[in-house]
Amino acid sequence: MKDEESARAGTRRRAPAIKSGEGIRFQKTITINRPVSEVYSFWRDFNNLPRFMKHLDSVTVEDNRISRWRIAQTEKNLLEWSSELIEDRANEIISWQSLPGADVDNAGSVWFRPATGNRGTFLKLALKYAPPGGKTAAKIDRLKQTIKT
Repeated sequence: MKDEESARAGTRRRAPAIKSGEGIRFQKTITINRPVSEVYSFWRDFNNLPRFMKHLDSVTVEDNRISRWRIAQTEKNLLEWSSELIEDRANEIISWQSLPGADVDNAGSVWFRPATGNRGTFLKLALKYAPPGGKTAAKIDRLKQTIKT
């Protein structure tokens, strides 16, 4: 019964990309002064994401569920992974997780809700990722970036 409900809701069951209790969590909530349908459509076209996600070098859409992501940390250090959509409900939610073999295991969701008072779209992004080298390496990398002149 639950598998049938998941299929109707556009979801897919798979083992999680990141185990419980592991990885780094990131959450951000913003209001965008555009209609929900417009904001959802912009996010759903993954080719748009590098336009405002500075760390993201490129996204290549392979089919309606799989996309290839690339981050160029330096000219010599590239991180790449494929992600699969696990939930996609127009104007409501987009959820994904990385596929096995990813340089950066990750999973996340973005929710789209009408903002109160006709103020556009309330967008909530929740992301969990496991950087190469773990949490300690990520903290050292952030520290190095803050002290660069």
